[in-house]
Amino acid sequence: MRTLLSRPRRKGALTALAMVTAVSLAACSGGGGSGGNGSSSATSAPDGSSSSVDPSLKVPAPLPTQSLLSNPCSVLTDSELHDVGLAAPGKVSQGSPPLCGWSSYDTAQNGVNAGAVPQNKGGISDIYDQKAKQAYFEPVTVNGYPGVFADTQDGRPSGSCTLWIGITDQLAYSVITSIGTGPNKSNPCASAQKIGEAVITHLKGAA
Repeated sequence: MRTLLSRPRRKGALTALAMVTAVSLAACSGGGGSGGNGSSSATSAPDGSSSSVDPSLKVPAPLPTQSLLSNPCSVLTDSELHDVGLAAPGKVSQGSPPLCGWSSYDTAQNGVNAGAVPQNKGGISDIYDQKAKQAYFEPVTVNGYPGVFADTQDGRPSGSCTLWIGITDQLAYSVITSIGTGPNKSNPCASAQKIGEAVITHLKGAA
Protein backbone atom coordinates (compact mmCIF):
# COMPACT_ATOMS: atom_id res chain seq x y z
CA MET A 1 0.00 0.00 0.00
CA ARG A 2 1.42 3.40 -0.95
CA THR A 3 1.51 5.76 1.99
CA LEU A 4 -0.26 9.09 1.77
CA LEU A 5 2.79 11.08 2.82
CA SER A 6 5.85 9.42 1.41
CA ARG A 7 9.57 10.04 1.49
CA PRO A 8 11.59 12.35 3.65
CA ARG A 9 11.47 16.02 4.46
CA ARG A 10 13.47 17.79 7.15
CA LYS A 11 11.72 17.57 10.50
CA GLY A 12 12.74 21.11 11.43
CA ALA A 13 10.81 22.52 8.49
CA LEU A 14 7.68 20.65 9.59
CA THR A 15 7.99 21.96 13.16
CA ALA A 16 8.42 25.53 11.94
CA LEU A 17 5.34 25.14 9.76
CA ALA A 18 3.26 24.09 12.75
CA MET A 19 4.36 27.02 14.90
CA VAL A 20 3.95 29.69 12.23
CA THR A 21 0.61 28.32 11.12
CA ALA A 22 -0.66 28.52 14.70
CA VAL A 23 0.17 32.22 14.75
CA SER A 24 -1.54 32.69 11.39
CA LEU A 25 -4.71 30.91 12.47
CA ALA A 26 -5.03 33.08 15.55
CA ALA A 27 -4.54 36.18 13.41
CA CYS A 28 -7.63 35.36 11.38
CA SER A 29 -9.73 36.33 14.40
CA GLY A 30 -8.10 39.72 14.70
CA GLY A 31 -4.82 38.85 16.49
CA GLY A 32 -1.34 39.63 15.22
CA GLY A 33 1.78 37.68 14.41
CA SER A 34 4.67 37.29 12.03
CA GLY A 35 5.21 34.96 9.10
CA GLY A 36 7.87 32.34 8.58
CA ASN A 37 9.89 30.89 5.73
CA GLY A 38 7.90 28.56 3.50
CA SER A 39 4.78 28.61 5.62
CA SER A 40 1.70 30.60 6.56
CA SER A 41 2.09 34.25 7.49
CA ALA A 42 -0.15 36.28 9.76
CA THR A 43 -2.98 38.40 8.42
CA SER A 44 -5.32 40.84 10.08
CA ALA A 45 -9.07 40.31 10.08
CA PRO A 46 -12.02 42.69 10.24
CA ASP A 47 -12.95 43.67 13.79
CA GLY A 48 -15.34 41.27 15.46
CA SER A 49 -16.46 37.79 14.52
CA SER A 50 -19.02 36.86 11.91
CA SER A 51 -22.53 37.57 13.19
CA SER A 52 -24.23 35.44 10.56
CA VAL A 53 -23.24 32.53 8.37
CA ASP A 54 -23.54 32.49 4.58
CA PRO A 55 -26.08 29.74 3.81
CA SER A 56 -23.59 28.08 1.45
CA LEU A 57 -21.08 27.81 4.30
CA LYS A 58 -23.43 26.41 6.94
CA VAL A 59 -22.54 22.93 8.12
CA PRO A 60 -25.19 20.23 7.56
CA ALA A 61 -24.98 19.28 11.25
CA PRO A 62 -22.57 20.45 13.97
CA LEU A 63 -19.93 17.84 14.76
CA PRO A 64 -18.80 17.03 18.34
CA THR A 65 -15.80 19.11 19.35
CA GLN A 66 -15.18 18.57 23.08
CA SER A 67 -12.58 15.79 22.77
CA LEU A 68 -11.09 17.41 19.67
CA LEU A 69 -10.45 20.67 21.54
CA SER A 70 -9.11 18.98 24.66
CA ASN A 71 -6.86 16.61 22.70
CA PRO A 72 -6.39 17.35 18.98
CA CYS A 73 -4.65 14.00 18.50
CA SER A 74 -7.83 12.13 19.47
CA VAL A 75 -9.54 13.00 16.19
CA LEU A 76 -8.22 9.86 14.45
CA THR A 77 -7.79 6.35 15.81
CA ASP A 78 -4.63 4.32 15.15
CA SER A 79 -6.49 2.38 12.46
CA GLU A 80 -7.80 5.56 10.80
CA LEU A 81 -4.30 7.05 10.84
CA HIS A 82 -2.88 3.95 9.18
CA ASP A 83 -5.53 4.14 6.46
CA VAL A 84 -4.29 7.61 5.45
CA GLY A 85 -0.60 6.74 5.77
CA LEU A 86 0.09 8.31 9.17
CA ALA A 87 1.67 6.82 12.26
CA ALA A 88 0.43 6.92 15.85
CA PRO A 89 0.89 8.50 18.25
CA GLY A 90 0.57 12.13 17.29
CA LYS A 91 2.29 14.92 19.17
CA VAL A 92 0.44 18.02 20.38
CA SER A 93 2.25 21.27 19.63
CA GLN A 94 2.75 24.04 22.18
CA GLY A 95 1.02 27.34 21.56
CA SER A 96 -2.45 28.46 20.64
CA PRO A 97 -4.25 26.81 19.05
CA PRO A 98 -2.60 23.46 19.78
CA LEU A 99 -2.19 21.31 16.68
CA CYS A 100 -1.55 17.58 16.42
CA GLY A 101 1.45 16.55 14.36
CA TRP A 102 1.61 13.11 12.79
CA SER A 103 4.44 11.61 10.77
CA SER A 104 4.11 9.29 7.81
CA TYR A 105 4.33 5.71 9.00
CA ASP A 106 7.22 5.00 6.62
CA THR A 107 9.34 8.05 7.51
CA ALA A 108 9.48 10.30 10.55
CA GLN A 109 10.62 13.15 8.32
CA ASN A 110 7.25 13.70 6.64
CA GLY A 111 3.82 14.46 8.00
CA VAL A 112 0.87 16.70 8.70
CA ASN A 113 -0.28 19.18 11.34
CA ALA A 114 -3.98 19.58 12.10
CA GLY A 115 -6.32 21.08 14.64
CA ALA A 116 -9.38 23.20 15.36
CA VAL A 117 -9.19 26.99 15.58
CA PRO A 118 -11.41 28.22 18.44
CA GLN A 119 -10.08 31.79 18.03
CA ASN A 120 -12.15 32.07 14.84
CA LYS A 121 -15.64 32.50 16.26
CA GLY A 122 -17.16 32.63 12.77
CA GLY A 123 -15.72 29.27 11.77
CA ILE A 124 -14.96 28.88 8.08
CA SER A 125 -16.77 32.15 7.36
CA ASP A 126 -13.77 33.91 8.91
CA ILE A 127 -11.54 32.26 6.32
CA TYR A 128 -13.81 33.42 3.51
CA ASP A 129 -13.60 36.95 4.93
CA GLN A 130 -9.84 36.70 4.27
CA LYS A 131 -10.21 35.59 0.64
CA ALA A 132 -8.62 38.69 -0.89
CA LYS A 133 -5.46 38.17 1.20
CA GLN A 134 -4.89 34.54 0.22
CA ALA A 135 -2.26 33.38 -2.28
CA TYR A 136 -4.67 30.61 -3.29
CA PHE A 137 -8.34 30.07 -2.48
CA GLU A 138 -10.16 26.99 -3.78
CA PRO A 139 -13.53 26.03 -2.24
CA VAL A 140 -14.14 22.32 -1.74
CA THR A 141 -16.67 20.06 -0.01
CA VAL A 142 -15.29 17.53 2.47
CA ASN A 143 -17.72 14.69 3.19
CA GLY A 144 -20.59 17.14 2.86
CA TYR A 145 -18.96 19.88 4.97
CA PRO A 146 -17.83 23.26 3.60
CA GLY A 147 -14.11 23.60 3.07
CA VAL A 148 -11.50 25.63 1.23
CA PHE A 149 -7.85 25.27 0.30
CA ALA A 150 -6.33 28.61 1.26
CA ASP A 151 -3.15 30.18 2.63
CA THR A 152 -1.44 33.56 2.55
CA GLN A 153 1.61 31.97 0.91
CA ASP A 154 1.52 29.30 -1.79
CA GLY A 155 3.59 26.37 -0.59
CA ARG A 156 1.94 23.86 -2.90
CA PRO A 157 4.93 23.58 -5.28
CA SER A 158 7.06 22.51 -2.29
CA GLY A 159 4.48 20.02 -0.97
CA SER A 160 2.56 22.13 1.55
CA CYS A 161 -1.20 22.67 1.32
CA THR A 162 -3.61 24.11 3.88
CA LEU A 163 -7.20 22.89 4.02
CA TRP A 164 -9.88 24.54 6.17
CA ILE A 165 -13.11 22.72 7.05
CA GLY A 166 -16.18 24.05 8.86
CA ILE A 167 -17.06 21.47 11.53
CA THR A 168 -19.59 23.74 13.24
CA ASP A 169 -20.78 27.18 12.14
CA GLN A 170 -18.49 28.65 14.81
CA LEU A 171 -15.44 26.39 14.48
CA ALA A 172 -13.02 25.65 11.65
CA TYR A 173 -10.58 22.75 11.42
CA SER A 174 -7.27 23.06 9.57
CA VAL A 175 -5.10 20.40 7.92
CA ILE A 176 -1.57 21.38 6.79
CA THR A 177 0.43 18.84 4.82
CA SER A 178 4.22 18.79 4.47
CA ILE A 179 5.47 16.52 1.68
CA GLY A 180 9.10 16.84 0.65
CA THR A 181 9.46 14.40 -2.25
CA GLY A 182 7.60 11.60 -4.00
CA PRO A 183 4.41 11.44 -6.08
CA ASN A 184 2.24 13.22 -3.52
CA LYS A 185 4.46 16.31 -3.48
CA SER A 186 3.01 17.50 -6.78
CA ASN A 187 -0.55 17.43 -5.40
CA PRO A 188 -0.40 18.01 -1.63
CA CYS A 189 -3.98 19.31 -1.50
CA ALA A 190 -5.29 15.85 -2.43
CA SER A 191 -3.46 14.46 0.59
CA ALA A 192 -4.90 17.21 2.81
CA GLN A 193 -8.41 16.42 1.57
CA LYS A 194 -8.01 12.70 2.22
CA ILE A 195 -6.98 13.40 5.80
CA GLY A 196 -9.82 15.91 6.20
CA GLU A 197 -12.31 13.34 4.97
CA ALA A 198 -11.04 10.86 7.55
CA VAL A 199 -11.44 13.46 10.30
CA ILE A 200 -15.05 14.26 9.28
CA THR A 201 -15.89 10.55 9.08
CA HIS A 202 -14.48 10.05 12.61
CA LEU A 203 -16.40 13.01 14.05
CA LYS A 204 -19.64 11.89 12.39
CA GLY A 205 -19.21 8.52 14.07
CA ALA A 206 -18.77 10.23 17.43
CA ALA A 207 -21.90 12.38 17.04
